[in-house]
Amino acid sequence: MNRRFFRFLTVVPFVIALTTSAARADEVSDALQAALDAYNSGNLAKTGENLTMATQAMAGQQSALLAALLPAAPDGWTATATSDFAQSFGIMGGGAGAEMRYESADQSQSYTMSFIADNPMVASMGAMLGNAQMMAMMGKVVKVGDQALLQTDDNLSTLINSRVLFQAQGAATDVMLPVVKNIDFAKAGLFDTK
Repeated sequence: MNRRFFRFLTVVPFVIALTTSAARADEVSDALQAALDAYNSGNLAKTGENLTMATQAMAGQQSALLAALLPAAPDGWTATATSDFAQSFGIMGGGAGAEMRYESADQSQSYTMSFIADNPMVASMGAMLGNAQMMAMMGKVVKVGDQALLQTDDNLSTLINSRVLFQAQGAATDVMLPVVKNIDFAKAGLFDTK
């Protein structure tokens, strides 16, 4: 009887672990497992193919997290997500991104807001947008909470946590800024971490 009970206690955690990992399985983990299986069998071409699939799936998840941080349309406006915004990032070195187009009810005004993360283009803007003094040499600096943004013509830009580029462009700053103030920039800088 004690042996059976002991076996039961040793089998239960194993079954729970299998159930938990199966529940967490998704496109990323499936592709990573396929890559590991291919690597263990010596098929490096298949390993690379599956790693690419995992990277693309992960970028898709990151893009969805960024899209959730873009604010809703203000009263009298509509907001439409640009569904294919991040699809071309693979050609530009990878990364994730999301864009929302805001349009007034009478269609006389519109603008876009976007996030781009972990892309070489973002890294190249670090020297310009990662420092308020450099930003001040290029235009006016406005603050939204603790975040400094560069204002140039009909454009607001900032670099968040040295990896996420935010831009609002296409309308007068006084039209866009009230909506920009609804963004949690601290959360945007850590959008894909728990």
